[in-house]
Amino acid sequence: MGMGIDFRQKIAMRAAKEIKNGMIVNLGIGIPSIVPDYLPEDVHVMFHAENGVMGIGPSPEKGKEDENLCNAGGFPITVLKGASYFDSATAFGIIRRGLLDLTVLGALQVSEKGDLANWIVPGKRVPGIGGAMDLAQKAKRVIVVMNHTDKAGNPKIVKECSLPLTSKSCVDLIITEMAVIEVVDDTLVLKELMSPYTVEDVIEKTGAKLEISTDLKMFI
Repeated sequence: MGMGIDFRQKIAMRAAKEIKNGMIVNLGIGIPSIVPDYLPEDVHVMFHAENGVMGIGPSPEKGKEDENLCNAGGFPITVLKGASYFDSATAFGIIRRGLLDLTVLGALQVSEKGDLANWIVPGKRVPGIGGAMDLAQKAKRVIVVMNHTDKAGNPKIVKECSLPLTSKSCVDLIITEMAVIEVVDDTLVLKELMSPYTVEDVIEKTGAKLEISTDLKMFI
């Protein structure tokens, strides 16, 4: 079963709370791309894209897209005052120098050790691993946003990834439609519940052991 737009928006809204003033942030394709729509007006950051843009703004209104402006996934974007454009080599130089404070990525699987698998879709041809490997390894913090389960209802948070890895031990935080889970010393810690789910719901749909935070919160 696919994820409804309300769940996607809720996940993006929660991810936006992890972005602090002055950060340089890279956003992946899908849910990550709508995170800027939920940033408070007093939080000023520079959004980076691998295709050569620094200073991405909110998603454009329907009918007001600029065919010359897109993110690395080819989706339309806006740019803020002071934005800059450069070639892909420079864009990746920014990543590989470790200048990104945060990256927000989608995922197919995340293991209890924070291993990430997000580049190959079973049964489909894909162009390659792309920039995800560089982002996962070089960003100072990696946040994954995704469905808690796949279309068949199988857990996407697992003890060990069965899909080819993008990077090992790189994920710091997982945000799904059910929960916010932190990776701490190869351990998954349930930090927040996403309303209306319960602890029991999350445990049932997670394929790895969870520790429950003593300060467990509810995100409504």
